Amino acid sequence: MSEPYQHRARKRFGQNFLHDAGVIHRILRAIHAREGEHLLEIGPGQGALTEGLLNSGAQLDVIELDLDLIPILQAKFAGEPRFRLNQGDALKFDFNSLQAAPNSLRVVGNLPYNISTPLIFHLLNNAQLIRDMHFMLQKEVVERLAAGPGGGDWGRLSIMVQYHCQVEHLFNVGPGAFNPPPKVDSAIVRLVPHQVLPHPAKDHRLLERVVREAFNQRRKTLRNTLKALLPASEIEAADVDGSLRPEQLDLAAFVRLADRLALQPEPTSP
Repeated sequence: MSEPYQHRARKRFGQNFLHDAGVIHRILRAIHAREGEHLLEIGPGQGALTEGLLNSGAQLDVIELDLDLIPILQAKFAGEPRFRLNQGDALKFDFNSLQAAPNSLRVVGNLPYNISTPLIFHLLNNAQLIRDMHFMLQKEVVERLAAGPGGGDWGRLSIMVQYHCQVEHLFNVGPGAFNPPPKVDSAIVRLVPHQVLPHPAKDHRLLERVVREAFNQRRKTLRNTLKALLPASEIEAADVDGSLRPEQLDLAAFVRLADRLALQPEPTSP
């Protein structure tokens, strides 16, 4: 009998395969998948979490980019009627193609560090489909996602993700749980899209714009960083102190600034 094919992790895909049985069990316990649920696993790799997710009785879609992993996953799981393999790039994937009911899709992934932030934003564009998300990410990214105002981790990622989701930093995972071991610590985060936004903006694209401008030069005061968007009088009208730096503002204050910007007249063409 021939030896099973051994797939080598690829740097260009940012692959670090999870192999620690204790960590796998802890992640599966945190997800707590149940029969009849619809799960989506992004980047299943060699299937470390996949088997446990299927054992829950849930319907499982997986998205895998690496063509060399497809036969490994097919060999392990193709006979399982609740398993469906989608080959492709999760950053370009049309989540509507899964035909998930609103607020039903449970998303799971050990995400490559190089795509984690754009992928989270891509998923948030489909937040109406998603019940929750559990991700393995670089610990530093999870700390930024879960941060509160006032510290150095509070920034664009924290604000825009917390606008859409409740964020919970569940636990940390050391490099030894992976093959090959990454050079950084990892962490598991739970993101639950808000059923009702706690601080709805008139236009969330304007909120993104205000936050981006504010944090482009985070050591400067808001009066300076936002002067191209809002005069000092409008910052004060939003009940925000223009002498503060951006990390001193909470989400609600940024929404008030964005709503003031929404009231500004469009600049006229020369």
